[in-house]
Amino acid sequence: MSTGAQRPVSVLTGFLGSGKTTVLNHLLRQPAMAGTLVVVNEFGEIGLDHELIESSQEDTILLQSGCLCCTIRNDLVETLESVFQRLGRGEVPAFDRIVIETTGLADPAPILQTLMADAGLARHIRLDGVIATVDGVAGQATLDRHPEALRQAAVADRLLLTKTDLSDEARLAELESRLRRLNPAAPLLRIAQGVVEPDSLFDLGFYDPATKSLDVQRWLKEERYAAEHQGHRHDVNRHDERIRAHCLILEEPIPGEALDRWLQELLRLKGPDLLRFKAIVNVAELPGPIVLHGVQHVIYPPLQLKSWPSADRRTRMVFITQDIAESELRQSLARFFGEGVKAGR
Repeated sequence: MSTGAQRPVSVLTGFLGSGKTTVLNHLLRQPAMAGTLVVVNEFGEIGLDHELIESSQEDTILLQSGCLCCTIRNDLVETLESVFQRLGRGEVPAFDRIVIETTGLADPAPILQTLMADAGLARHIRLDGVIATVDGVAGQATLDRHPEALRQAAVADRLLLTKTDLSDEARLAELESRLRRLNPAAPLLRIAQGVVEPDSLFDLGFYDPATKSLDVQRWLKEERYAAEHQGHRHDVNRHDERIRAHCLILEEPIPGEALDRWLQELLRLKGPDLLRFKAIVNVAELPGPIVLHGVQHVIYPPLQLKSWPSADRRTRMVFITQDIAESELRQSLARFFGEGVKAGR
């Protein structure tokens, strides 16, 4: 196992009682999860079965499975920095991947911000994706009552519909329909008793682990936003209108300076409500596209591709927003880039 490469980090989130820990315990028993370090935020709920605990040290608890519990005395950056310091000293077994399990009441955005913005951590990690569990029995009521649950589902790269053995088809189908409107691009998997294959949850981000190449098409999936937008019908009993998915397309290349100014203004004015942002951008001055992604006030440094992943040279931007209408985004883009902006339909 490597001790120096960037390791992919996945965030496992989901509301209280939705089955995160059941999923995690199942995953940790799979051979494919060997070499995985799990960081559990135990504030407000117990992350893993007590019998997994092997030994305890100052701010972290090392588990047999290779897990570390982040206590409320120790924030995420300090926890991960400590892990890599201890790894360098040979005090932590080598690992290839990190999974962070959030508490059920967590808004995942601050965690994603931390993973994306900390320069020290960037030497060691790269964000792979967000996995969210949604209760197949109580999911509708939870989404209605708890904005945290909506945000967890909205920013996910994979949605796990849990407890499907305890629900009925009509209830599951209605919940699936709602989740697809809320987050069109995220594949939705039905599971029971936490059983899910690791290869369906990990390596979701930029890199194809088999080739170590960028797979922007798989990551962006803008066509799914377009299809869901066309088919969307608002249900007044489902309070998802505050959180929406939008895909915008620019036909012409964008001047780099205008792109910088637009992003600065967008983050300044709308940062807290930009739950997730993904884009492949045709920058006028560059031979190939750049890839951007961000969470709220934080945008990852752009990744420049050597070539386009397909024949499509248009700029495509996907937004998961709260209280931002698609018309606002289009007007903002038009102020900087002209009128060649259209919705992803």
